[in-house]
Formats: sequence, C-alpha cells, structure tokens
Amino acid sequence: MSTDFESNPLIDRLPEHLKQFIKPQDYEDYTPINQAVWRYVMRKNVDYLSKVAHESYLEGLKKTGLEIDSIPNMYGMNRILKEIGWAAVAVDGFIPPNAFMEFQAYNVLVIASDIRQLEHIEYTPAPDIIHEGAGHAPIIANPEYAEYLRRFGEIGCKAISSGKDYELYEAIRLLSILKEAEGTPADQIEAAEKAVEDLQQNMGEPSEMARIRNLHWWTVEYGLIGSVENPKIYGAGLLSSIGESAWCMTDAVKKIPYDLSAADQSFDITKPQPQLYVTSDFAHLNLVLEEFANNMALRTGGLSGIQKLIESKAIGTIELSTGLQVSGVFTNVIENSGKPVYIQTTGKTALSYREKELVGHSTETHRDGFGSPIGKLKGINLAIEDMSPRDLRAYDIYEAETVTLEFEGDITVTGEIITGSRNLQGEIILISFKNCTVTHGDTVLFRPEWGIYDMAVGKKVVSAFSGPADVKSFDLITHVPSSKTIKAKQSAEKTELEGLYKTVRNIREGKDSYKNLADVFETLHTKHPKDWLLSVEIVELLHHSNQDGLEQQVLLHLEKLKNERPTVAHLISNGLELVFENEKV
Repeated sequence: MSTDFESNPLIDRLPEHLKQFIKPQDYEDYTPINQAVWRYVMRKNVDYLSKVAHESYLEGLKKTGLEIDSIPNMYGMNRILKEIGWAAVAVDGFIPPNAFMEFQAYNVLVIASDIRQLEHIEYTPAPDIIHEGAGHAPIIANPEYAEYLRRFGEIGCKAISSGKDYELYEAIRLLSILKEAEGTPADQIEAAEKAVEDLQQNMGEPSEMARIRNLHWWTVEYGLIGSVENPKIYGAGLLSSIGESAWCMTDAVKKIPYDLSAADQSFDITKPQPQLYVTSDFAHLNLVLEEFANNMALRTGGLSGIQKLIESKAIGTIELSTGLQVSGVFTNVIENSGKPVYIQTTGKTALSYREKELVGHSTETHRDGFGSPIGKLKGINLAIEDMSPRDLRAYDIYEAETVTLEFEGDITVTGEIITGSRNLQGEIILISFKNCTVTHGDTVLFRPEWGIYDMAVGKKVVSAFSGPADVKSFDLITHVPSSKTIKAKQSAEKTELEGLYKTVRNIREGKDSYKNLADVFETLHTKHPKDWLLSVEIVELLHHSNQDGLEQQVLLHLEKLKNERPTVAHLISNGLELVFENEKV
C-alpha cells in the first residue's frame, strides 16, 4: 500500500487493514475562518478549562505541541507525541468502532482532520480536529490515562459486534456528516435522525461492542474525575465543547459515581448529555474495564461466545484449550448439555496458534469452511490433548490407523489418521484424516470425497473474539464507507469573507498594517453583517492600538448583532470577555 502521509515507527508498525483508514491531513485546505474557529475555541477552552479540567490538561497541551493560535499539523505533532510513546493519524470522520479501538491498542491517536463550521462552533456531532486534537491529545500526556486508553483499545477491538452494530455505525456516521455540512435540507437531517432512532430501538440485546462503546463514551469521551460534589473534566467530548464543558458543571447534569452500570447506559451523540459519570481516579477506570472484560467472550469462551460470533455474521475467532485458534465466519454450533460439541464456519477459514497462522492451514486450504468436534471422547475422562503417547497408542490415535472416535454429544469421526500437529507443550492440537466421515446422529457433517479432514483438538472453547487470530490470514483491506464528509461550499461572497479573515490574521502576525482594520470592518459591516467572529477578532486587535473610535464602532455593531442573533449573543460576550480580561461586557 502506498502512503501519502508522513509516517514514523509507530505508524509503520500498524497492520495494513488499519492503514487503509489513514489519509493526508491536507493542511492547506484549512481556511482563515477554520483557523479563527480553532483559535476562538482554544482560547476560550484554555481560559475556562484551566479552572475545571483535570490538572493533566494544561500540561498536556504543552507536551503534545498544540498551539492556541493555529490548527495543529498532526504529522508535526508526531515529533512531539513520540516522546510520550504515541502518534497521531488523520482519518475521514467516524471510522468503525473496532478499528478505532485497535488504533488505540497500537498507541495511535485517530484524528478526524476536518474542522467544524463556524455555525457549529460550540458543538458538532461529527468528529473533528478540535474534538480529537484539543480533546484527546492533551490528556494522553498523563501516563496512567494513556495506559488506560491503550488497554481499552486492546480489549475493545476484540469485542464482538452484532449484525446491526455496523448498520448503526453507518447511520450515525451519515447523520453526523449531514448535521455538520453546510445547508443540508431539514428533511434529509430528519430522515437520517429517524434512521438512527429506528435502529437504536430495534437493536435487540446489546452486543459486547455496544456495551463497551458505552464505557468508552462515559469515560474517554464524556468522563469526569474526582468527587461527585467537585468533579473535574477529562473526557475529550467535554474538553472540546465550549458549550457543554460549562453546561456539564451545572446541577442540570446529574453526576453518577462511575461503575460497570455505565456499560448499559446508552447515549445520543446529537444532544447534550443529561447525566455524566465521575471516576475517583484514573486507576479506577482500569478496574471497571477489567471487570467488564472478565465477562466478555474473550475470556469466557464457551457456547455463548460461539453464539455471539454466529450472530455477528463477521470474521471472528475461537481459541481451544490447546491454544489452537479457528478464524472465520461462524455459522453453526451443535450443543449438548449447554456445551458446544461441534463448530462450523462457512467460507474462508484459517487455523492459527498464538496468533500465528499454521503452515498449510491458510484460507486457501480451508476456502470452503471448517468444522470440528470439541470436547471429550464418550466414556473417557482423559481428553485427547492430555493423553500421553502411550495413551494415544492405546486408543488407536496413531498415524496410519483407521479409527472411530465417538465424542460426547453424538459426534462421530471415522477415518484413517494421516498425521497430527502438536503445540510447544507437546499437546496434539490438530489431527488430519483421509477417507473420513463425520456425523452427528444421522446427519453427515463431512464426507470422504470432500478430501482431507482436519480435526481440531480441544476439550473446550476458552476464548471467542472479533477478528482473525492472525491479521495476515485475511484480506481486511475492504473499507468502503457509505458516506464521505462534505466539504464547505465556496461562493464569491464566502471567498471575500475568507479574505477578510486572512487580512486580520496577517495583521495579528505582523504581516500587515493595523491601518487596514478600518477598511476590513467597513467591508465586513456592509457586505457580511451577520458574521460575528471576525468583529470579535478586530476588537481584540483594536484594544491594543490607538483606534478607540473604530473600536467603539465595532463594539456597537456587536451589541446590535447580539440583539439580532440571540443564539450567538453568548458567544460574542464570551469572546469579548477574553479581550477585556473578564471585564463585564
């Protein structure tokens, strides 16, 4: 795969199926208005969050190389992030939850490189560089939290999804794009909202992925830390939202001590959250994560784990007690007394041991699926994997012997043994037969004419998880999003306004004369009377110059705007508070 982004050792070690989501940042695409939006949010955040955010926030801003005045170049950020063992990559909006978490497992921060429109300066449901860069990046400078994030990704990417989870992901992705896009017709947004709502109401039993995403939301995205009475902010969604970071500190938002119950609390990305969870410290986050993981199929395996994989309709893996791993799309399980006695995949399947594909057992060998009994032989307490060479000889489990193996649950395997494969502990993990017939009662599961029969050996399923054991076994480079982020529309009017923002930015940076502010404001006032942010920036510059008369004109204009546009009145006031160092405005 060719890379058109700046790489580094952390990014280099990513598997190819993750690299497919990475895109160039295209820094030149950021407009002067985009830069002004970043600057406003960051100035307001640093001013306010210094009082209410976890102590790691301000320190993290310095450590991660985030500037207040300019949108960060994330591939430049990597030169600083590497000092704390992390990297950042650009992606296009929401990516699938499993992929997002797997990036975290590799210590790579995923950053949606687009930035919210000025109209959505306080909050956007779409992931953007303010949310990801200014929200996530500073807190990972805290080593304890960074390890939680990595560990969460490591466990979360193994969570099994349901067949409907991906549909919901695509529906939420589309809704976030439409809501953030400029001028989306109301009926399109309503239709997208209804699609999300309909899916959410018909998801059935929440999958592991749905539940662990809830934990992610109430910690990584919207977490509070400290005490219920005096919490501090650490969640990226709050750190990047100048509206919700203030709202969440009011009594209107219920504060709940964080525990495992958060896994069953759903959320709505399009609305402010009515309740938030407060963790006592970052160590407590890991305790709850481990508590959750202990109940995942990853650690419990068994019949329920196989059933979750079947319901997912996606590539998953089971691991047997011998360490043998079977990866594919599971379609059937035969059970007996609550235990799986036969498993079946359909389509390409690979066999692995310790996450490494076994030689001769790739998807080419098992292109049509794989089936095998699981468990003990009927009437024999000693499992095949626990048999010594003498035991195996006694039961005719020996090369070139024709044998009939009757398993518990009425599974019978009859055939001539060709060979067996052992693990590093000397346990047999796989037995190959020719002229083999496999039955379950009167049902034939495998016929001699189908070729060589490879039988997995394992008395039980100890783990079941999403994705293949060896990522190289399958072609996972298949991501084709159903929707792409929509770029802001350009017009002659918008281009002129961008030019005015650019001039003001040049004046601030000493590249242009303060004398030009009068002309800029005249054009702004005459042709773009509804724009408020540039006027705030002009006041900031005038406040440090000798143009008091012009400053008063701009302030009067802003007062008029506050009356005409009450929805942005508080944004204007907040911006002026920064200019006048919290004087009453």
